[in-house]
Amino acid sequence: DVDITRRNQLRANHSATHLMHAALRETLGEHVTQKGSQVSPDRLRFDISHQKTVTPDELDAIEVMVNAQIRANSSVLTRLMDPESAVEAGAMALFGEKYGDEVRVVSMGTEGAKHAYSVELCGGTHVNGTGDISLFKIISESAVAAGVRRIEALTGEAARTYYEDQEAALFEVAGILKAAPGDVPARVASLVEERKKLEKELDAARRQLATGGGDVQSDVIDVAGIKFSPKLLQDMPAKDLKSLADDLKKQVGSGVVALVSVADAKASVVVGVTEDLTAKISAVDLVRAGSEALGGKGGGGRPDMAQAGGPDASQADAALKAIESALAKSAA
Repeated sequence: DVDITRRNQLRANHSATHLMHAALRETLGEHVTQKGSQVSPDRLRFDISHQKTVTPDELDAIEVMVNAQIRANSSVLTRLMDPESAVEAGAMALFGEKYGDEVRVVSMGTEGAKHAYSVELCGGTHVNGTGDISLFKIISESAVAAGVRRIEALTGEAARTYYEDQEAALFEVAGILKAAPGDVPARVASLVEERKKLEKELDAARRQLATGGGDVQSDVIDVAGIKFSPKLLQDMPAKDLKSLADDLKKQVGSGVVALVSVADAKASVVVGVTEDLTAKISAVDLVRAGSEALGGKGGGGRPDMAQAGGPDASQADAALKAIESALAKSAA
């Protein structure tokens, strides 16, 4: 019956929150208290008071503790007690609630001969034995507010399915890499390093191409007595344009450099003005002219270096012409 299955899943997740709470306090410290909890049939969510990220090693330790209590399959005991006796027995009163003459105390897990691993005041339903939880797996840890962390976890069949999905993903990646599953981390690390190296080589080649193999003067034109070097580039990352413009400014000596890079139907534009000319020519004004030609709304920067962009890459040539016209007006 679906209702019974759902109820059993809720019980397992609810009992798991109790065990996890105890494991959290044991791992992170007695300052940890419950700030919120949500139990559903497919997962559990638990918010705690803690000032910093719960590290992967700490999460692993918590998982190990909870699963050890599950494997011990100890009975879950529910007793009615007066509040004072409950606290003496080790129960934690949560949320500063006011309790009546009698409270329900839930104990589970083993910790030595005399003490239960978890003792809490709770009115909810639980498993009969910790083994009914079957398996416990933490799947996320995050911040929800200042000094409050959220942990989400799975139990039972949901946890088993999670492991199954993770294993399937690992085998899929191993197949793509043509490597054994155990070799995947090293293989991926090697590929990342290889990619970084290739990106550096590609960047160097782009820069070499953009600077005309070192002969930047070959495309410099005279605009009202000022050297102007306009360049249209393909797929040069926008983040690299300023450093390239700096290199070209040094090669020009005195003048203006304008770069337009086209990628994915959009365009980025950078204008660099050598320091000796910034008193009368502003890179911000020039880059605005280029951006408007590209359908953009201007840009920002300093008199010697400014950057902008626009959505219409088909107007890249027009952007360079617009910058040239703006320069002619400024220099006049």
